[in-house]
Amino acid sequence: MTAPEHYSVVIVGAGTAGISVAARLARASRTLRGRIALIDPAAKHYYQPLWTLVGAGAAKKEETERDMASLIPDGVDWFQEAVESFAPEDNQLLTQPGRAISYDCLVVAAGLEIDWGRIKGLKEALGLDGVCSNYAYETVDSTWDAIRNFQGGTAIFTHPNTPIKCGGAPQKIMYLADDYFRKSGVRDRSNIVFVSAKDVIFDVPKYARTLEQVIQRKKIETKYRTHLIELRPGAKQAVFEHLGTKEQEVLSYDMIHVTPPMQAPAFIRDSLLADKGGWVDVDPSTLQHKAFPNVFGLGDCSNLPTSKTGAAIRKQAPVVERNVLAFLQGEPLTASYDGYTSCPLVTGYNRLVLAEFDYNLTPQETFPFDQSKERLSMYLLKKNVLPVMYWNGMLKGRM
Repeated sequence: MTAPEHYSVVIVGAGTAGISVAARLARASRTLRGRIALIDPAAKHYYQPLWTLVGAGAAKKEETERDMASLIPDGVDWFQEAVESFAPEDNQLLTQPGRAISYDCLVVAAGLEIDWGRIKGLKEALGLDGVCSNYAYETVDSTWDAIRNFQGGTAIFTHPNTPIKCGGAPQKIMYLADDYFRKSGVRDRSNIVFVSAKDVIFDVPKYARTLEQVIQRKKIETKYRTHLIELRPGAKQAVFEHLGTKEQEVLSYDMIHVTPPMQAPAFIRDSLLADKGGWVDVDPSTLQHKAFPNVFGLGDCSNLPTSKTGAAIRKQAPVVERNVLAFLQGEPLTASYDGYTSCPLVTGYNRLVLAEFDYNLTPQETFPFDQSKERLSMYLLKKNVLPVMYWNGMLKGRM
């Protein structure tokens, strides 16, 4: 058996978190250039926060896609392979082609996977007869098709009982749909229903108060602690279950936007790196693994008790960079993450509430005004400024 290929730092996942950390490490340490490996099988990279606007016809999905090869930082070796398994006790991993790679330090940034099959009937129905979802590049066009072809009736928007990418996203597309229905003249013969497994519209009270006003203004019906378990596309029916009582309810729909259940990838769930829920088990401050000191985790695959957003990763990546370098040099880990995350809550075309908060759900706002108010300026920030910052700043390790 050949000896494993060895790197000082191995990063699993070339999404937002993985590329950001790789770029930062390559920029911070000349000695690490050529000694950093990035492992990810994907040929394309997507700026997913814009998919809400794509689903509402306000952006083109092609703007969100780049070739992965064009984003790999200089000084970083890319293995376009999937990880098969981890062996953290031996400081190595195995990729699906059978390649063994060892490391001094491992960074797990593999994102999460969408479990389309957990909702009975969803796979078969997706993209047909008003069933849509913003949660994949291949399906996001189905949302815009459903919204612009909606002629009235019942439009349902769901939020599952699992962690998801950007906790506010399931309701953003609903507010945009409401706006479009009004512009197209069908809102007065329509009923919009938000069915969420959560207890409240949003976890941070300051922003929740604004969103409750939006719900009332738009006359949206809400059902909480309830999640989608089955679609019956032939009858255009959705089956929901209450999390507490387990009572089931069948709702008819003319359009339904499904936010699917999500989970950590199987190669993480089945590894020694996972907690009981299947997520990478890291210290919430240092982002160092609780059992394996030379392993760090960040982004959506981690068990950090904060919303899974790109903005959270922007604050996590510098902490991982600094603590990985400190670990390699045998120094104390001094960089600390406070749980900062952000959710740009689109409440309509040209309106947005910019929620920013930490582990304690305390607002941590960037701008010198009340960000709980709906603003055109914040909508333009999301649509026009943040994508540029992402491609030219964050993925380059500059911010």
